[in-house]
Amino acid sequence: MKRNLILQHFENKVPEKQKLFQEDNGIPVHLKGGVADALLYRATMVLTVGGTAYAIYQLAMASFPKKQD
Repeated sequence: MKRNLILQHFENKVPEKQKLFQEDNGIPVHLKGGVADALLYRATMVLTVGGTAYAIYQLAMASFPKKQD
């Protein structure tokens, strides 16, 4: 009974989201959610590229150790 009362407070937005994501407007599906999706996508790309560059840098530094005097 209590669960039904809680669920009645939320509007079903599934049909709206289905319409949004199925619309053929040339936007990739991972960016159709708006500004939040674009920010998350860009942050993920920055972290991925940055992490890859850092890993390659660390690999290069480990490959050429400093000489002991």
